[in-house]
Amino acid sequence: MPILTLIARATDGLALLQSGDKYAGLSDDEMHVFKSQGKQILNPMSSRNAPLPSKVSIDAGRCIFHYMREAGIAYLTLTEKAYPKRLAFLYLEEVHQVFEEQLKKDYGEKWRQEVETVPRPYAFMRYDRFINRKRRDYADPSSRRNMKKVEEELADIYNITRKNIQEVLNRGEKLEHVSEMSGRIASESKSFKWGSKKLRLQAQFQKYAPMAAVGLLILTVGFYKFFW
Repeated sequence: MPILTLIARATDGLALLQSGDKYAGLSDDEMHVFKSQGKQILNPMSSRNAPLPSKVSIDAGRCIFHYMREAGIAYLTLTEKAYPKRLAFLYLEEVHQVFEEQLKKDYGEKWRQEVETVPRPYAFMRYDRFINRKRRDYADPSSRRNMKKVEEELADIYNITRKNIQEVLNRGEKLEHVSEMSGRIASESKSFKWGSKKLRLQAQFQKYAPMAAVGLLILTVGFYKFFW
């Protein structure tokens, strides 16, 4: 089931709502660690962070985070590893729909402005009851209702990126490494391009050299025959 759900402003990671505090399969200490990791994942302002894909699953050991970004809002849920990935993203899509519906009811056309300017964290905790209903709906992945949802959903789950929690939390350092590698690859690609050109010239020479030699021989024989 969706154990923990976090909603945050995508631009700066400000927490807007948190749903789920207790889970029988996790100790309080483990839950605290997962909450901390979730907040780090949602925080794009850290110098160690780089933008995540709009949808990504993040392996976190015993559990897995599923992340989705839509309309300037980031949605994150934590599930057990055995929980179907597609069902987790269907859950996040419904959470997004419910959250946006409530914002529109309360703020009308100015709901985006409200999200962008709200100064304090957890300003929309009053919507938690709606999120909890969705959590209950998705609690049992083997229920007929949820199995039908997965069967009817035609989206390809393999297009959703999967990462490791350490890759995500340390992705700033990895980007520096990638930048260095890209510089080396660019330099090597120039050498490779020149090497490829030489190989093509050699292949052409090998292909047409015999024909040129035969032509030259015929010209030489003809010359001696008519002029000597």
